[in-house]
Amino acid sequence: MTAFKPHIATGKEMGKMAIAKITILLDPDTAQIYTQAPSDVQKKLRLLLSLWLREFAVSPRPLQTVMDEISRKAQSRGLTPEILESLLHAN
Repeated sequence: MTAFKPHIATGKEMGKMAIAKITILLDPDTAQIYTQAPSDVQKKLRLLLSLWLREFAVSPRPLQTVMDEISRKAQSRGLTPEILESLLHAN
């Protein structure tokens, strides 16, 4: 697995939210998708990960249940597997 080192956004990019740096281990293909994505897509992916982690932290439910709920919410807001795939592979 490749260590994923997210871009650390400036206060201007993320509003006034404090930013902390973390490292996440990912498979090489996933790491490459992130690193080759345009900065605006990387920003959206970081935000999505942040939302997922926050939802998981405040929920007593199992991770899979939380992920399923987030998936349903994203789909109800128009995110399809095809749109997600195109975002992940946008150059």
